[in-house]
Formats: sequence, structure tokens, C-alpha cells
Amino acid sequence: MAVAPLWESVTSVIRSAEEKNVDPLQWALELRLTLSAAGISLPSPDLAHLLVSHIFWENHTPLSWKLLEKAITVTIVPPLLVLALLSHRVIPNRKHHPAAYRLYLELLKRHAFSLMPLIRGSGYHRTMNSIDDILHLSEIFGLPNQEPGSILLAFVFSIVCQLVDASLDDEGLLELTSNQRSNWPHDMEIDGLLKRNDNHGVLEKANTEMAITLIQFLLQNEVTSRILHLASQNMPTHWEDFSQRFSVLTTKSLVVRNSKHINPEALTYLASHTSKFLERESKTIPRGEFHALLSSGSILALTSQHHGTSGSALWLPIDLFFEDIMDGTQAAAASAVENLTGLVKALQAVNSTTWHDAFLALWLAALRLVQRERDPIEGPVPRTDTFLCVLLSVTPLAVANIIEEEESQWIDQTASSPSNQWKEKKGKCRQGLVNSLQQLGDYESLLTPPLSVQSVANQAAAKAVMFISGITNGSGSYENTSMNESASGYSGNMRHLVVEACISRNLLDTSAYLWPRFANGGTNQVPQGVAGNVSCWSLVMKGSSLTPSLTNSLITTPASSLAEIEKIYEVATTGSEDEKIAAASILCGASLFRGWSIQEHVIIFIVTLLSPQAPANISGSYSHLINCAPFLNVLLVGISPVDCVQIFSLHGVVPLLAGALMPICEAFGSGIPNITWTLPTGEVISSHAVFSTAFILLLRLWRFDHPPLDYVLGDVPPVGPQSSPEYLLLVRNCRLECFGKSPKDRMARRRFSKVIDISVDPIFMDSFPRLKQWYRQHQECMASILSELKTGSPVHHIVDSLLSMMFKKANKGGSQSLTPSSGSSSLSTSGVDDSSDQLKIPAWDILEAAPFVLDAALTACAHGSLSPRELATGLKTLADFLPATLGTMVSYFSSEVTRGLWKPVSMNGTDWPSPAANLASVEQQIELILAATGVDVPRLPADGISAATLPLPLAALVSLTITYKLEKATERFLVLVGPALDALAAACPWPCMPIVTSLWTQKVKRWSDFLIFSASRTVFHHNSDAVIQLLRSCFTCTLSLTPTSQLCSYGGVGALLGHGFGSLYSGGISTAAPGILYIKVHRSIRDVMFLTEEILSLLMFSVKSIATTAEQLKKTKDGLRYGIGQVSLSQAMTRVKLAASLGASLVWISGGPNLVQALIKDTLPSWFISVHGEEDELGGMVPMLRGYALAYFAILSSAFAWGVDSSSPASKRRPRVLWLHLEFVVSALEGKISLGCDWATWQAYVTGFVSLMVQCTPAWVLEVDVEVVKRLSKSLRQWNEQDLALALLCAGGLGTMGTATELIVETCHQL
Repeated sequence: MAVAPLWESVTSVIRSAEEKNVDPLQWALELRLTLSAAGISLPSPDLAHLLVSHIFWENHTPLSWKLLEKAITVTIVPPLLVLALLSHRVIPNRKHHPAAYRLYLELLKRHAFSLMPLIRGSGYHRTMNSIDDILHLSEIFGLPNQEPGSILLAFVFSIVCQLVDASLDDEGLLELTSNQRSNWPHDMEIDGLLKRNDNHGVLEKANTEMAITLIQFLLQNEVTSRILHLASQNMPTHWEDFSQRFSVLTTKSLVVRNSKHINPEALTYLASHTSKFLERESKTIPRGEFHALLSSGSILALTSQHHGTSGSALWLPIDLFFEDIMDGTQAAAASAVENLTGLVKALQAVNSTTWHDAFLALWLAALRLVQRERDPIEGPVPRTDTFLCVLLSVTPLAVANIIEEEESQWIDQTASSPSNQWKEKKGKCRQGLVNSLQQLGDYESLLTPPLSVQSVANQAAAKAVMFISGITNGSGSYENTSMNESASGYSGNMRHLVVEACISRNLLDTSAYLWPRFANGGTNQVPQGVAGNVSCWSLVMKGSSLTPSLTNSLITTPASSLAEIEKIYEVATTGSEDEKIAAASILCGASLFRGWSIQEHVIIFIVTLLSPQAPANISGSYSHLINCAPFLNVLLVGISPVDCVQIFSLHGVVPLLAGALMPICEAFGSGIPNITWTLPTGEVISSHAVFSTAFILLLRLWRFDHPPLDYVLGDVPPVGPQSSPEYLLLVRNCRLECFGKSPKDRMARRRFSKVIDISVDPIFMDSFPRLKQWYRQHQECMASILSELKTGSPVHHIVDSLLSMMFKKANKGGSQSLTPSSGSSSLSTSGVDDSSDQLKIPAWDILEAAPFVLDAALTACAHGSLSPRELATGLKTLADFLPATLGTMVSYFSSEVTRGLWKPVSMNGTDWPSPAANLASVEQQIELILAATGVDVPRLPADGISAATLPLPLAALVSLTITYKLEKATERFLVLVGPALDALAAACPWPCMPIVTSLWTQKVKRWSDFLIFSASRTVFHHNSDAVIQLLRSCFTCTLSLTPTSQLCSYGGVGALLGHGFGSLYSGGISTAAPGILYIKVHRSIRDVMFLTEEILSLLMFSVKSIATTAEQLKKTKDGLRYGIGQVSLSQAMTRVKLAASLGASLVWISGGPNLVQALIKDTLPSWFISVHGEEDELGGMVPMLRGYALAYFAILSSAFAWGVDSSSPASKRRPRVLWLHLEFVVSALEGKISLGCDWATWQAYVTGFVSLMVQCTPAWVLEVDVEVVKRLSKSLRQWNEQDLALALLCAGGLGTMGTATELIVETCHQL
């Protein structure tokens, strides 16, 4: 039978059945047999179209509806397709045909919840495509694909939406909604076909009540509620509109209010908590003990100050991060604020805690950092000001980033949403901050201020009392009241400073002063006479001129507001020359070092002032910067101290600073120094002085002396981006180009001063030809020996003049010939009588000649033409003439030591300085420091004194450094040479480092502890076994695996990082905790790639120890009697998480994102594939806990490196790495890859990793290839992990929404 005639005959049968009034069920069964015999696939969409078309509206009779209902019952038509066809026709015409609407609602009630037969049926795809063609769901909801599951979800959602709109329209409530019209079409093509009768009104009200009842059923039904929750996750805009309409219905509907069958309270609750209710109804709870333990992280036990392996120890990555960023040997291009923001967000997500707990842990870690610095050792390292910067500036800024990110999201969503549903999200982070600071007062031992800021804390406490008492300075304000004397009677602590820092950044309001126990000064009396004391900054704001006395007060007193700093900036840009210099001095004073609430603004002001705008009348090659020499010199000298550069680094301004320094170096290094300037202090400076200060400051922004050592001696290039001038400019250009484009940036811009206009134009090295030329020569010098110097060339004449100046005294005894090792010509200094006039040349020319000068001098000393003392004196003369040549000395001597072409010289005290006086003592102390951290140091040579030799270049460099006097004028030069000397000595064979340390401890005895501690790091540069031992000590102490050890008896943060240098003593020697030592040495490890395997191995060893202890406790009599088994498992899981957290932190800190990438891509897959010999010996909970530990390890490492969301630039690398790892996991699950690890370990890892990813980092799932997610979900279902598989699909976004919908139906059917 042909198809067309078949359907014509079916139509005839329908008409005949109506005329004969046959039994509908018998008719449906006979029709089923007829269609089956004709080869029609059942249920038939064509028959559904035919039956519905037959009814509307010529055959709108009871029998026709009965025939349709029986056709659904005997499954000859798809139920959902019939409902779609009916909704398309009935709902728009429900007022004219209330009976039809009632019948539709009855069919909906019977068949809308039976979805399992549909998705298992053979015509599933065709049916859903037909529904989509009828209702245009893909177009309405913006479905990226036409998967049947996605259409099914959209259909269920559309039913609810249609019923809500119909009910609103029936009661005249649509005008109260945002659109004031239904979102669904109204095609009234059959107006007037049937006349209304008196029963219509009653039936319409009954229909509305039944429709609302069906809405409630759909929201509460197990299957449809889960589907609707999935819709709310993936269709936020449509869901927001639906929620707003549903809220109007439940609150304004008279039918709801008067119904006996609808619970208005329950419906109102549904309206106001729709997403939350559905989430609770459809929440998937992964199976297994691990998943039950996951929820235990939601409560953070921070009720005591014990730093053991409790919940508080899970935040130790913050402590490690803080210690790592305090390393003063390298200026970081990245912002500590941004990195800290990502770290806190990652830990809050993975630990599943509230923001209250996260912020409290953050403040405690910052306070511990400051407390560890209470009794610092002396040395050329960042001091208390930098540590306080972390607590009172960096940490509040990170908190501000988190709060602004949340509130910017709320603002954006509110702008596109008329209902303000997101309003309840606003303030969660801010309230968490308030709660954390209120609880911070319970930690009194961490709140004692360092002596240097006790007075500042007292002033903060007095300020709170003044606010409560209503005291002002006479102008109605207490902000600028001078409290230096009046605050002495108040006992302030670090909490007062923290709260003040948050208030100044608008993170808190002044109601914080009213907190219990906050404003409890040391006296009960309000200070008298305060109203008459006006601060120096108030005078500035009133327009007072910058007299010398006022300037000095402003230099030593930090500003308290942005307006005050803006006033000084205005003077610095528009004032007289003397006023500009005074303003520059003020900006580089206390406001920079201790103006914590405005520190980032001061830094930006300084960087901006270093790049003054060129006047309009400037033309030619003359640089306008030359006219600003005195002003620029004050700024450059002011920001040269160690603490200052570190503060710039913490705020992430190093790339901007580099971009400002390069034009200064180019300009002042290119001119002849024939002009001098006299500063207000009486000091006379030249262009060489300005150039040297700027150039040395620029060199300190990247490790310019390191690359050859890393590439020649290391097995592989260093991990991570290699900092260089080009890299710094690249980072600068990218930041300025991208800033302000995200909602978070737009929120952050509100904090910035409006008077600053930073140029966002890109800067490239090509703009600085002399700097570029020097850098190219620098790289060539570091990579290979010097090229031959041509006799008679301009450089040759400069070399002659420099040598004559350097060795003028040595030449008085006769002719002296200095021959560079790289050339064949002899450079004689005997014919040069006076080099002063010849050396009035650009600084860049001197730097170009400097390597040849150093080569000639070193060669002469090696051949005996120059004595070591004469060499050191000559080097000092050159450095004094142009301090910038110190950079060339460092790079040249470093590269020459690396090449190993120079014979060692004996440090015998005759030719070279001798370390004999204290070398043995230094070596002994180094051994004791390392032994105290569990590192077994190889024995030193017995004849240590006879072996006291150094490579000639190193001997020359150390001899030069010890000729300097330790004073403020030379500090900015020594801080360049010091770290380079330390790194160079550490790279040389033992005992070069102890020799250098001995010489320096003889010079500066008060630095002995610092120098010896620095020297103890040398062993890790040469011996990877020592690194492994130190890492083992870190795990052992943190986890308290050897409780008999005094160092490790308590475990946690205290054992890992100690309580400050010198808090531990071994044989009368100050030692350091293992974590502190590792933080200081990891940068000197040549090849960090091996660390991933070693840390992974130590993690597995630690888990085994933890599990063994737990099982032993479980088997004891007390354990059996009191049911300690579950408790011990929970405690073991906490310690496992701590071990994983420590391991992830060490990987991230040691090598950054690149090392984490190696871990995820290579190390972990290799470990799972490899066969581990001890696997057969393991039993009990060890394999399972190992899998969970690896899951935490992998998730935390990835979160640290790439964040939990997409707000950081580093997150762009995450999708590729994550896809590769999950591809490996799926391939192993599908049997394509053979595994060597224990099966229980593998199963625990997979379920743990997926659970953590879904619950803690759901944004990651959206980045994974859809097919990989589907394959992984399928494999999990084969493990009977149905709920976890469903949760994974639900987190996969629109791409997996269809598969998730189908799995919801299947899962609920099985239950």
C-alpha cells in the first residue's frame, strides 16, 4: 500500500469510527495492526499530525479526543509530539475552547512525566526533530545543536513557561511582568468557531488552577525538576525571565490565594528559591567514602591558634606563597596581588569553605608572616616595611579584587536582568570579610605589633576611640588629626591596622569601630587637646607651601588619603624646580614605604613622574629628560633601596617601571657629561650619575647575570619565562592593552586616581638603539669569549683611557702592558698621561669598552703584570667613575667563571684576602644548619685551608665588593652585585661559597647569620640528593610523621616554616625551618624538572605512613570499642589533603605553570602506567587514599597555576593541558592504555579528580572537548558511578546538556 493512500484510508477509518461511535480502544488496537502490517514504524509522528489536525477544529468532539487519547495509550503516536502539537493549537485558543485546554492539561498530567519510553524508542530522534520543527525550540532557546536530549530539555522548559504565561494572561497579570506579553505565539485563526457559553468562566478558572497545579508538579517531580535545574544552569537569561514571571504569578494570583488544592506558602517559596529548590531536588551525591568526606571541608576549624594538622593547616599554601614572594634576589614581573587573589580563590573552591573561613585564613597567614619577621637577621634583604606591605596593602588589595569580582558580576547580571534576582548574591564576600575580621581578635598572639609600628597601631586604636567619642579637629573631621602624642595611652594591635587598611579601601565602613572589644584603649579617658593638633598633611591640603621643615615632616609621615597624594603629585608636575624636588622626596618617603592604604597610588605616581611629557617646543635629538635631571635623580635614588624595589615588585609594577627607566637610560647614556647640576643638599651630579642610578635599577629588574650559567651547567633550560628587557616590555604592553576591558577591571579602575593619565602606547626595544646595542653585546659576552678589538678604533681609544685611569698609580713605576686574552694587540697605558678629558664621552660608549677593559685587566693580573691589590683598586676606580660598569663587571666575571678558562688563585692573605680566620667556623655552621633540617651534607675536604682557592674572576669580584663601605650612598650599587656574587659563588665548586662568606663575615660581622644561612644553600645547587632530603623533611615536619622530633612534633605550618629565623637553635647556631630553607634555595636548583617525580614519590610515601597509622589506631582495642574507625579515616583524609596541598604548593612555587604542566601531562600519566613494586604489599586503605591524594594533588596544582576560573591570563593555557590529561584518563578507562598502578588507586583517582572538578572547578568542565566529557561520563556509568557521571554532564554546558537530560531520565527510572 502506498504511503499517501494509506493515510487517506486512515482518515476514512477515523471518520467512520466517529460516525459509528465505535469503542476507541478497539479502534486504536485495530489501527495498530493495520499500520504494522503496512510497515509503518510505531509510534508514528505522521499519525500524530493526522489525528491532531483532524480534531482542530472541524471535528472538535469528545470521541475525537478519546480516539487521540487511546492512540497515545497503545503507543501508536508519540505522546510528547502530540502534546507539542496540542500546545501549539490549544494554548493560544484556550479562552475560546476551555474544554480543549482542559483536555490538553489532562493529557499533560498523564504523559508529560513518562519520558523513559521516549528516549528508548526507535523514533526518538525523529520525534524530537518534529517537536523542534513545530515549536521552534532551537531558535527560541539558542541551542547550538539539535541533539534530541537538548530539545527534550527545551520542551519540558517550554511547557512550564507556557503554563505560567497562560495563567498570568488568564488572570490579567501579564502587564505586571517585564515584557508585559507572552513569550509564546498567539495565532487566533479560529475566532468565533464556537460561541462562549455560561460555563466557560467557571471552566477557565478551573483550568487556571489546574495549570498552576501542574507547574508545581513539574517543579517538584524528580525527573522534570532535575531537567529544569539543568535548564537554569545553561539558559540563565531565559530562566531569569521565567523566574520573574513565576514570582508574579505566585504573589499576585487570586487563584493561588483562593485555591484549596494549592499551597500558597509552598508555591511562594518555590518562586523565591526556584534555583535553590531545584538544585536541592536534583543534587547529585557522588558515591563512596571519599565523596562523603568531601563535605567535611565545608567547616573550617580555626578556633585555636594551634598550628597542627587541623583544618587550618590546609591553608598553608598561602603561608608558602607569602614567604616565596619575600625573596629579594629577584623582582617579579607578575603582581603578587593578582597571584594571591587566584590562590585564595583556588583554596576557597577546593576546600569548599565560606569566604569567612577563606579570609580568616588569609589574614592569619599574613599575620604569621609578620610575626616571623619580629626578630629579623641583619642583611641586604627586604625588611619589616616589605612584610607590612604584604599584610596591609597586598592582602587588602587581593580581598578587594575578590569582592569587586563578585559585585561586578552582580552589576552586569542586574543590568541585563529586570528582576534583580542576583541581588541576594551581592555582599557575600564582603560579609565574609566582616566576619573574619571580627573573629581575628581571638588570635591575640598574632596581633602583637613589631616595635617599629607600635605607635602606628596605637594611633589606629585612638582613632577608633575618637570616632566613637565624636572628637574632631575643629573642622568637623578626625581624619587629619595629629595623634602622635595623644595615642600613647592607647594599646593598639595589628587588628587595628588591618581594619584601618580595609576601611581606607572602602572594604569596611566606620561601623567597624563599634565592634565589641575593638575600641578598648589603654585608658578610659579621651585624649585632651586633640582637636587643636593638626597634621602636616592638613597643612598641605590647606595650600601651605613646601618649606624645608614641612617637607621633612611630610617625608617622615605617610599620607592617609589619595587626595593628599594627588596634591603632592600636582606640585610635582606644576610647581617650581625646588618644589618639584621636594614633592619627589615626599613621594619616595614614608608614603611609599608605610602609606599602606595608598601605596599602589604612590607607586603609579612615581612611575608616571619618571616619564614626564615632552614640552611642545622641544625639537631635534635633544631629550627633554635632560632638563629634568635633578628631579629624576631624586626619584631614582628614592626608589633604589631594597625594600622599595621589592614593594614595586609585589604590586606588579616592575614592567611599568622598566618601561619608564629605559628612556632615561637611553637619554642620559647617550649624552656627553659636560653639564652638572647641584641638588638642594649640595650634592653635584652629572648625566653619568643619573644614568648609573637608572641603569643599575633597570638591571635589578631581571636576572641579567644568570642565563649562561643556567644553559651551560644545567641539563635543560630553566622552567618558566626568562625575564629580559624584551619580556618586561611585552608584559607591560599586554597589561596596558588589556586593562579595563573586563568587568573586574572596570570595577578596579574606580580605585585609581583620576588625575593620572598613563600612556598605553606600546614600547619596544627598537625605540632605544643604544640600550638594544648594549643588550646585544651583553648577550654575546655572556655566551662566548670577546671578539678581537681592532687597534685604532674608537673603542680601542676608550679602552686605553680607561686602563690609564684605573691603573695610573701602577703605571708610575714604568711602562705597563695590558693585553686582553681575546685580542692579539697590546694595549699600552704608558703613553696616556691624562685620561680625564678623553673620558668625557657618553656612558654607553664606556659600557661598550668595559668588557675589553676587564679582559685586559684580568689577563694582566693572571700573567703577574698587575698585583691583586692593584686589580681591586683599578676595578673600584672604574666603578666609582661610572657605577653602571658594575653591571658589566658582574656579567663579564660571571661568564668567565662559567667558561672555566682561568686558573684558580690562592686566597692566602698575601696576594688575595684570606678566609682562614673563620673559614672552618663558617663550614661548621653551614653543616649544622643543614643537619637541623634533615639534610646530610657530604664531608668537606680535611685540608680546608689549603683548598682555599677561587677562580680568578670570582676572586676579583669578591675583592672589589669588600672594598666598599656599607653606607647609604653605595647601598644601591651593592644590592646589584650582592645577589650576583652569591649566585656565582654558589655555582662554583665547594668550598668557594664558604670562602666568599668568610671574607664577607670578616668585613660585616653583624651580617654573619644572614651570610652563613645564604651559604648553606650552595649544597642544593650541586647535589640533587640534598634537595630530595630537604623535600622529605618538609613533608615529614608538616605531617608530623616523626613526632619524636622536636622540630616536627606538632606538624602543620609552624613545623614547616617555624616562627622566624633564629627561633630554632642547634648547637648554639641559628637554624631555619625546612620550609624556609627550601623557599630560599629552590631558585638555585638548575633542573627543576626532576622535582615533580620526587614530590610525587614523597607524597605517596607520606600517604602510606598516614594510612598505616590510621589502620593501627583502628585495630586497637579502644578503636574497636569506641568505633574510632570512621574517625581515623576522616583524620587520615585530612592529613592526606594536607600532604597533597603541600606537594602542589611545592611544585607550583618551584617551577610555576610550566612545571605544573609537566606534572599533569607527563609525570602523572607515567606514574599510573608504571608498575610499582610495592603495590602488591599494600592493603587496607592505602591504595584508596593514594588515589584521593593524587586527585587533590592534580586539582590543586592546576588551580594554583591556572586558576579556578578564566579571570587570569594564565588560564588560557589550561584547556589544552586539561584536555590532554582527560584524554589520557578516558583512553585508560576505555582499555586503550594499560595501567601499572593498583586498580583501587586508579579508581579513587578518577572518581576523586572528576568529583573535585565538578564540585570545585566547574568552569574547567566547560573548557574540555564535549566528546571527551561524554566518553568520560560513559566510562563512569560503567563503574556504576551514575550520579557522578550525571554531575559531570550537567557541568558540561550546552554541549553536554542533551546527554545529561537523557541520563537524568535513565537514572530516575532506575531508582
